[in-house]
Amino acid sequence: MSVTRIGILGYGNLGRGVELACRDNDDVQLVAVFTRRDPASITPLTEGVAVYSADDLAAHADDVDVLVLGGGSATDLPEQTPACASLFNVVDSFDTHANIPAHFAAVDAAAREGGKVAVISAGWDPGMFSIARLYANAVLPNGADYTFWGRGVSQGHSDAIRRVPGVVDARQYTVPVPAALEAVRAGERPELTTRQKHTRECYVVAEEGADLAAIEKAIVEMPNYFSDYDTTVTFISKEELDRDHAGIPHGGSVIRTGATGAEGQNTHVIEYSLKLDSNPEFTGSVLVACARAAWRLAGEGVVGAKTLFDIPPAYLSAVDDAELRATML
Repeated sequence: MSVTRIGILGYGNLGRGVELACRDNDDVQLVAVFTRRDPASITPLTEGVAVYSADDLAAHADDVDVLVLGGGSATDLPEQTPACASLFNVVDSFDTHANIPAHFAAVDAAAREGGKVAVISAGWDPGMFSIARLYANAVLPNGADYTFWGRGVSQGHSDAIRRVPGVVDARQYTVPVPAALEAVRAGERPELTTRQKHTRECYVVAEEGADLAAIEKAIVEMPNYFSDYDTTVTFISKEELDRDHAGIPHGGSVIRTGATGAEGQNTHVIEYSLKLDSNPEFTGSVLVACARAAWRLAGEGVVGAKTLFDIPPAYLSAVDDAELRATML
């Protein structure tokens, strides 16, 4: 069995989730962690893994088959993924849905220039939920899509809050509106605005003496993250955050309601749902599966940016094709 050598850029919650996923898969091996912190301050769980400065990435391009990026979508990945895609086969979890086309174009140009494969927007949404939407649309062309997230902690949105000046730490919960979810599951096909589907709850630890009103305004007016939602901001102490919001659960559902029949008289509901105790650990598992696929594509001479739409399902699995047909088809 060939082994894919994995590197991780960024050793936060997501980076550690990727490391744990590597330990669960015999056909991948974590060989390096790259960090913007002092490398001496990082001790990976996996014995023998080298830790390097992020400034030394280029020097280790030949030591890593696929580099998995653990940065945030707000400011890290728009710069890091194109920069890295010219040197490495890469996988990222860019999740700002409105900016995916522009991100894809920038990464695609860099990956093609470097002759590499770059899988972007991998995770569960975008990612696995995206595939669920595609399949459901193909099966039920006469229908409507609905996606509900939570109740759970959004890593990307929490990271975006932490970038606001004066914020020490934060957790952001995405919460479905119960009435909207019930109506969709009943096949009613309601027309819902973004604000009618979810609310956002933000728990924020501010610096001592910070302008709380300015922080709240910056959060609730943040485009692509909070401006389209009913958002509440609650300021709490670091002790409260650590005590009451230490976990990172998440989940949600993708639902398509559609109709068939000569007069559309038969209603069908397709639902794909996830309930996750650890958002970063689950997302890390998806990223590792995509790293396996990226390395297979690279071995076939494929170059450029890809999404989960472009990856054959079997390429995500460590199981060979014959066993897949015998056990999962």
